[in-house]
Amino acid sequence: MSSGTGITDADGHPVAVTVTAGGPAPAAPEADSVPPPRIGIRLTPPTGELFWSCTPEAARELAAELLRAAEETENAPAGHPVTVEAGRLRRGDVRDGDRAMTVESARTDGSTVHVTWKSGAGRTWTQAYTADAAIALKRRLPEGR
Repeated sequence: MSSGTGITDADGHPVAVTVTAGGPAPAAPEADSVPPPRIGIRLTPPTGELFWSCTPEAARELAAELLRAAEETENAPAGHPVTVEAGRLRRGDVRDGDRAMTVESARTDGSTVHVTWKSGAGRTWTQAYTADAAIALKRRLPEGR
């Protein structure tokens, strides 16, 4: 990772993040023992440098928590739904409603748009809409994602 990741300190300044295999163990191992493998995490904000290390298991737990928080943040309802024409739906758009429905794909065939939706439970189905049909979205991913 680098400083272009969007990670910032409390004041909004960019923070460079470097993750390496083989970070140092927190304490010196006994003479005849092999130290457990470590992951090194270096944060370099404008005010100095922080260095942490953890086991691969702890790194996986951290990654899972970050992924959960990212999905929760992206799926949080906006102040109001966004309405787009069916012909402008993109993969990752989330339909407004009680149940999670995410666009897997959208294909235009003349004046008809075939949208494949995926439920929060993992089921998929395809629905046809006129290209100008208004679809209310809870969340819209930025262009290029």
